[in-house]
Amino acid sequence: MKKIFYSLLANLSLLYKILAVLVVSLFILLVFPEQKKVTYDFVEGGFWNSEDLYAPFDFAVQKTQEEIEQDIRSAKSNALLFFVYDSVVKEQVVSKLANIEMKLSSYERNELIRLANQIYSKGYLQYVEGMDINRDIVLLRKNVGNVRKYNDFFSKAQIGDLLQEKFSGNESVINLIRDSIFSPNVVYDDVRTKLEEDSRLSQISSASGMVSMGQLIISKGEYITPEKAKVLTSLEGENITRFDENYSELNRKLGLYFLIIIAFTALFLFLGLIKHPLLKDNKKVTFVLFIIFLMCFMEAMVLRINPDWVMLVPLCLAPILVRVFFDLRVALYIHLVIIIIIASFVPNSFEFIFYQLIAGMMSIISVKNFEHRSNFFVVSLMVFLTYSAIYVSGVLSQETTFENIHIGRFVLFFCNALLVLMAFPLTYLCEKIFGFVSVLTLLEISSTNTKALRDLSNKAPGTFQHSVQVANIAEDLINEIGGDSLLARVGALYHDIGKMATPLYFTENQTSGFNPHVHLNNEESAAMIISHVRNGVDMAKKYYLPEVVIDFIRTHHGTTKTGYFFNKERIEHPDEPVDEALYTYNGPKPYSRETAVVMLVDSVEAAVRSLKKHDKESISALIDNIVEGKIKENQFSNCNITFADIATIKRILKDKMLSIYHVRVAYPVVNVNKD
Repeated sequence: MKKIFYSLLANLSLLYKILAVLVVSLFILLVFPEQKKVTYDFVEGGFWNSEDLYAPFDFAVQKTQEEIEQDIRSAKSNALLFFVYDSVVKEQVVSKLANIEMKLSSYERNELIRLANQIYSKGYLQYVEGMDINRDIVLLRKNVGNVRKYNDFFSKAQIGDLLQEKFSGNESVINLIRDSIFSPNVVYDDVRTKLEEDSRLSQISSASGMVSMGQLIISKGEYITPEKAKVLTSLEGENITRFDENYSELNRKLGLYFLIIIAFTALFLFLGLIKHPLLKDNKKVTFVLFIIFLMCFMEAMVLRINPDWVMLVPLCLAPILVRVFFDLRVALYIHLVIIIIIASFVPNSFEFIFYQLIAGMMSIISVKNFEHRSNFFVVSLMVFLTYSAIYVSGVLSQETTFENIHIGRFVLFFCNALLVLMAFPLTYLCEKIFGFVSVLTLLEISSTNTKALRDLSNKAPGTFQHSVQVANIAEDLINEIGGDSLLARVGALYHDIGKMATPLYFTENQTSGFNPHVHLNNEESAAMIISHVRNGVDMAKKYYLPEVVIDFIRTHHGTTKTGYFFNKERIEHPDEPVDEALYTYNGPKPYSRETAVVMLVDSVEAAVRSLKKHDKESISALIDNIVEGKIKENQFSNCNITFADIATIKRILKDKMLSIYHVRVAYPVVNVNKD
């Protein structure tokens, strides 16, 4: 049990990373809305961008909604209208006419009866609202049907015309007879007509054809015609139906969860392959996971509101923020992981990946450095132009005309580009939350007008000049061998601020000839010299300097000795043992190229300054001795600096020192003989 506990304790950092990935993956899964449809990315009139598509099973090609509605209209218009012949109506009408209580002559009465016989022999058709007079009519007489036409019967209007001929000018008689006495004997049969219409509607098929399994549906790059689009839509619908029949929400979420974990695993394997220091710092790992989750969260919220607005989310913020604090490779790979994860949830994933990948790459290229605030606007403009160029090119490649370009898409791109400007305040927040240092912060504190450097200049002017000199040389060296030159410069500027506490104990500040070390023994002098490192760390914290800058103060002497007082003690007391710990700096050793370079430049600049004779041989020998001494003391065991780098450093240091102290080449004396 104890072994297991110690094993877990030893791998605590790894366990934190695994747990963080599992938790963040779960949160990402939960924030995205449910989307269980199986769809294809295509647009009618465009081109098929995927591989050749073959039918995975037999399926029917479904008619479009317009086609179905047309079939319904056709079925209804072709359906027969059923009418029933009522033989009783004629007798009732004739009886009413014979007994009508109106002042009619016998001639008029007989004419009405004759007219009634004429009308009912042919048939008086009941008017039906909205009836098409061109449709066939089935007249049922004793359950025997005959197909007739609308014009085969009298209508109410025609009866009115006949009565008008007989009783011209007597409108009251005409209206009474037409409306109250005459009634249709060919009566509309609503039930049979409805059955006829339903029968025809039931025969309408929703399919217009069949596609057999294995049949080629569409080839890669093929133009999507309306017919092809209908087949693809039918396959999509069949996929959804079959998917829903076997759909399991639990299995879906489980699959997506593992896909997200796989993406994270690939990211960390890549970082491990390139041995990136990010993996060693859980704070940096947390930052990366936070950025990924933030982008996914914003995209998920927009997706819930309106899926058409997915391009509104400024995903380029992620590579910009990562690039500010880390290198280009990490920024690009993290951006890839983000768009791969989000593409699993958004519609038109191919188009989404293409847009975001190119825009992200362009933003990373544009964010090479942020030495000026205007660079944020340059990146924002680059994002807008990239999105716009991709959109216009895509429309032209598919639609082949500018008419299908929608201004609304440019509005989305513009809003996206504006939101990219959030990188400026987010950079500051990330610095404060995660303790990172950006280029902007380094630029701010690199100014010699900061309070810390002003105090150093006033209290220890010699140390200040030495620090500026070290900063200039260290910056040039890092530019030559590779690394963060701005960080090296800033670290060099502040590496000796601890000397402000006791400036006169350091030779560069002793302008009056007074040396306080004459009143101290060797141990006390060494302690005073060594204390400037501890004092520097304390002062740096009071000045709120970043931790990465404080590291230069801690490491610029590593675990070396105060050589002058250590050797003096051994000379003065040759027979007594010397406690080396009293003369040794507490470290730690330099851990990076930048801290190693500052250590070397600091030692060399101070030593060369103390030389009585500044000639080429003396300077070269001194630099060789100092560098070899640091190597023998194993001061570079914790940093990634090579022997080739050290050779380059020595060469440049010699050139710089010779230049600073104006060592001139001795030109041969030429004797000019005068005649």
